[in-house]
Amino acid sequence: MLRNRGGGATTLQARSIPWDCSDWQAFAHSDRTTAILESLAENRGKTLYCGLDQSDTFGKAETWQAGKDRNERDDTVYWGERGSFRGFIAAQEGWLTEGESGITGQSIAVIFEFPREERRRTKKVKRLDLPADASRLIRGLNGPTAQAAGARSAAEQAAQSQYNGNPPPFDWEQFAQTEALRECRSRGYTSARNVASLPSPEGWGYTPDRAGGSLNWEWEAYKTRQYTATCKKTIRRTRR
Repeated sequence: MLRNRGGGATTLQARSIPWDCSDWQAFAHSDRTTAILESLAENRGKTLYCGLDQSDTFGKAETWQAGKDRNERDDTVYWGERGSFRGFIAAQEGWLTEGESGITGQSIAVIFEFPREERRRTKKVKRLDLPADASRLIRGLNGPTAQAAGARSAAEQAAQSQYNGNPPPFDWEQFAQTEALRECRSRGYTSARNVASLPSPEGWGYTPDRAGGSLNWEWEAYKTRQYTATCKKTIRRTRR
């Protein structure tokens, strides 16, 4: 019971838990922490209810360990493939840690609730410019197989000649988009904008030698390019 400002009593009504766990499945991934976070990102409350309380797919301790450092306040939200995980509520913390963190004595309707849509207070867009860098390259397609004998430099020239004589058709810009998005996501951003490949300087790379001899070479050449991009993510600050 709570007292309202007028002096009367207010009763907290526990919300029902409508979930049917018969078809619930955890996110499949070889890395256990990623599987937990992806499952939480898709549906936090149902993951706790179906995955821990009802089916024991995950353990309390490992779930707490996977998600305890994720929170919107410190901009450490986990951005999953099908949602985002923004941290545990205090009642969930108490339940997961057996009272060591968070609050206890809450109804299961509070512990297993699916987060309600919160009112947005502010929206901030963060950007990160990725300038051209020789250590961050786009790799093109492999050219035809080249065979050569003698010095390695001669073999490289043969591979390049084969490539230039019959270059594989592909779209550098599409390769740049794919690589830029991968790089941005690895840095915690959600999208890549203003992506462009740079024709100059253009470099060469070679597949491993398949001939296996010091005097004979058999490999394929591929071209490399640098690229530029802007990583972007939107951070929403909400009232709790």
